[in-house]
Amino acid sequence: MEKENNPWKTISQETAYENAWIRVEHHQVLNPAGNQGIYGKVHFKNTAISIVPVDSDGFTYLVGQFRYTLNAYSWEVPEGGCSIESGESIVEAAKRELLEETGLVATEWKELGEVYLSNSVSDEKAVIYLAQNLSQHQACPEETEILKIRKLPLKDAIEMAKNGEITDALSVLSLLKIPALHLF
Repeated sequence: MEKENNPWKTISQETAYENAWIRVEHHQVLNPAGNQGIYGKVHFKNTAISIVPVDSDGFTYLVGQFRYTLNAYSWEVPEGGCSIESGESIVEAAKRELLEETGLVATEWKELGEVYLSNSVSDEKAVIYLAQNLSQHQACPEETEILKIRKLPLKDAIEMAKNGEITDALSVLSLLKIPALHLF
C-alpha cells in the first residue's frame, strides 16, 4: 500500500464525550484545501472481532439479538471486542466471544483480515476469524445479550449476507470473505 502524506492539519482537539467504550473528539482542522473546518471523530477503545464458525458438516452459527441502537432485531456472526489494555490477545478474545455467545469452542483458528468499519467518522478496527473443529459447550452471554443461536448451512448464511437479510456490516464482510477459501 502506498503511503501518502496527510493533507489535513489539526489545529486543536478536545474530548466532547467519553465512556468505557468510546471517546468522541471535536477537532478544529485545516482541510486539504487549506480552509478551516471541523471534524468529529469517534475513537473506539476496543478492537472489534467477528468469528465465522464452520463445523465439519459445512454448517455455521448465527447469533440473533435485538440491537438497541437500531431498534431492530439483527442476525449476525458471533462478534465482540478486545481491549488492548486488558492484556488479552485478539485471538483469545475471539475464542472468549465465541464461547460466550454460542457455547462453541474451536481448535482451529484462521485470521481472515482486518477492516475499518466506518473510517469517515471513526477509527474502529475489526479483525475477522474463521473458527473450525468445533465442539459444543455451555454459552454464557453477557447481561446485555438475549441471544438466539441459529445453525444453518454456511452457503445459506452467505446468501443471507448477499440478499440483505443480514445487515450488520461486520457480519456481511466476514461472510463474504468465506467463498474465496473454497470451504464448500
